[in-house]
Amino acid sequence: MDEAKIWQTIDSERAATADLLAGLTEAEWTYPSLCEGWTVREVAAHLSLAHRIGVGGAFRAFVRARGSFNRMVDQTARAEARRPTAELVAELRGAVGFHKLAPGQTLKNALMDTMVHSQDIALPLGVERHMPLDAAVVAADDLWRIGFPFHARRRFAGHRLVATDADWSAGSGAEISGPVEALVMLLAGRSATIPRLTGITV
Repeated sequence: MDEAKIWQTIDSERAATADLLAGLTEAEWTYPSLCEGWTVREVAAHLSLAHRIGVGGAFRAFVRARGSFNRMVDQTARAEARRPTAELVAELRGAVGFHKLAPGQTLKNALMDTMVHSQDIALPLGVERHMPLDAAVVAADDLWRIGFPFHARRRFAGHRLVATDADWSAGSGAEISGPVEALVMLLAGRSATIPRLTGITV
């Protein structure tokens, strides 16, 4: 995928997620997401913030989090989640076509982050969403390559991951196979798609 196609996919995911969020009940905003410790509201807040935080804001948030990246992400999402749901939806919808990366983020990171978090919201709500195959392959490659914070290569050492619906594989050893979007979620530390995979159990 070239840069333009990646941004097009990010925009599509943002728009679809904003549409989904706009139709939720107040109760559904409180549902646990696939992100441990976060409800749908916190994930939505994180997505609405990603394109708006600048270098200065990220640095101040990092200092408040005492140098912990994970704590910074959690604290900023929780702070943003205090805003009304309509504002969170509007911010996410306003991100469509706004092509700015968060400090330290690559374009492939942004694609992966957007698609995984879209599933983090949709799957617990029982909403069926599918990642575009070409984008899911890019995300799988990125997750396998980056190490922190998911450490996929270390977690799946001794395994070969094979997509059954796309030309993608990684690693060596005992095979874990299934749809590439299910493998993306697995690489990102989610267990919800394990039932769609063979060679691994919960």
